[in-house]
Amino acid sequence: MNILSLFVVIPVLMLLGLWVARNLNQVRGVMVAGSTALLILSVWLTITFIQEREAGNTAAMLFEDSIVWFEPLNIAYAVGVDGISVVMLLLSSIIVFTGTFASWQLKPMTKEYFLWFTLLSTGVYGFFICIDMFTMFMFYEVALIPMYLLIGVWGSGKKEYSAMKLTLMLMGGSALLILGILGIYFFNGATTMNILKIAAENNIPADIQNIFFPFIFIGFGVLGALFPFHTWSPDGHASAPTAVSMLHAGVLMKLGGYGCFRIAMFLLPSAAQELSWVFLILTTISVVYGALSACVQTDLKYINAYSSVSHCGLVLFALLMMTKTACTGAILQMLSHGLMTALFFALIGMIYGRTHTRDVRQLGGLMKIMPFLSVGYVIAGLANLGLPGFSGFIAEMTIFVGSFENADTFHRTATIIACTSIVVTAVYILRVVGKILFQKVSDPHYLELTDATWDERFSVCCLIFCVAGLGIAPLWASEVIDNAVAPIINVINM
Repeated sequence: MNILSLFVVIPVLMLLGLWVARNLNQVRGVMVAGSTALLILSVWLTITFIQEREAGNTAAMLFEDSIVWFEPLNIAYAVGVDGISVVMLLLSSIIVFTGTFASWQLKPMTKEYFLWFTLLSTGVYGFFICIDMFTMFMFYEVALIPMYLLIGVWGSGKKEYSAMKLTLMLMGGSALLILGILGIYFFNGATTMNILKIAAENNIPADIQNIFFPFIFIGFGVLGALFPFHTWSPDGHASAPTAVSMLHAGVLMKLGGYGCFRIAMFLLPSAAQELSWVFLILTTISVVYGALSACVQTDLKYINAYSSVSHCGLVLFALLMMTKTACTGAILQMLSHGLMTALFFALIGMIYGRTHTRDVRQLGGLMKIMPFLSVGYVIAGLANLGLPGFSGFIAEMTIFVGSFENADTFHRTATIIACTSIVVTAVYILRVVGKILFQKVSDPHYLELTDATWDERFSVCCLIFCVAGLGIAPLWASEVIDNAVAPIINVINM
C-alpha cells in the first residue's frame, strides 16, 4: 500500500473505532490515537520529502501511485505529493490534533460529533494527496457535506440558517467545478483525469480555456472567500462549534486556493494569463473589504471571520500575480493563516464557553481573570497583524515583495491597495485586545470564572509553538514550497 493512502485509511479506521466506542473515554481515546498517528505520519512525510529533495530527487511528484477504478472515464485513484501538498497535509494534521483537545469537553452527542468531524478530515486529507481531478472532487465533496450537520446540530446562534447558507453556496460552487472538470477532460481528448498528464499534454485550445477557467476558479474561489461569493463564510464561522471553526477556517478554506492553483491555473494557463486581471480586481476587493468589515464588527467570531476573508483573499491575490515569489508567499500564507486562525477560534471558543458572550462591548478585564487565555489571544493578535517573529510577517512580506515584481502599473497599484489591509488589520486587532483584555472588568460575575483547563492549554500551546516556530525558522517551508511552485509557474508563464 502506498504510504499516502494511510492519510485516508487512518481516518476510516477512526470512523470504525468511533462507531464501536461505547463511552466518552473510548471516543476520546480513538480521537487522540488517530489524530496523533496522522500528525506523526505528516511530520515523517515532511522530513522524508525534504531528505528526498536534498538527495537530488527532482520528480514533479513523490510517492506517486495510480489504480484505475472507473475505466470508461479513465478515473483513477492517483496519489502523489509535492511541497505544496506536504505542507497542507502537515497543517491539516496539526489542526485536527489540536481541534481534538479543543473539543475535549464538548457535549452532548460527543461520539456523533467526532464521527462527522473525522469524516470531514477524511475528505481534506484525500483532497491533498490526490492528483486525479475527479477523485479530488470526490474528496472535496466529502469534506463539504459534514459541515451542514456540524454547524446545524452543534453550532450556536443562527445555526440552521448559517448551515443552510453555507451548504447551498458551496454546493453551487461544486456545480461550477464539475462542469469545469468535465470541460477540461473532454476538450483535452478524454484520455485521462490525471492532472500531471493533462498539464504535460496541454491540448486545450485557448478559447476553450477562457470558457472553463471561470468555472474552475469561481468554483474553488467560493470556498476561498472570493468576493462577492464570500457571504457564507462569516455566518458559517460564527455559528460553528470551536473545533469546526478551527478546521473550517484553518484547513477547509485552503482547499479553495489549492484548487485554484493546482487545477485552474496549472491546467488552463492561457486563460489564467488572459483573465487574471478580472479576478485580481475581485481578490483585491476581498483583501480590503474583509479587513474593513472586521473593523465594524462587535462579535469576536465575526471579527475573525471577516479577517479570514481578507487573509484568504490575499492567497488568491498572490496566486494571480503569477510570480514565483508571490505564489510561494500564497502557500506560506495558507499555512500561516491556517495556524493563526485556528488559534484565534480556539481561544474565542474557550472565552465564550466561560463568559457566554462574544460581544466585545460586554467583555472587559479578561487579563486579570483568565491570564493564560488572554496572553494566548495577544499572541494570536500580534501574529495576525504581521508582527516580525511570527508566521504572518513571513507570509505577507513574501506576497507583497513577489507581487511588486510585476513592473506594470496595474499590478503595482493593486499591490499598494492590498497593502493597506495591514494597517486596517492592526486597527481592529489592537482595538479588540485593548477592550476585552485590559479595560476594567465589565461584569462582577466574571471574577468567579476560571482560566484554561489542561486540555485547552495543551491545544493553545501547540498552536502558539507552530505560529512562532514558522515565523522564527521559515526557510525549510519556503524551500519546500518554492521547489513545488516553480514547475507550475513555468507552465503558466510559457
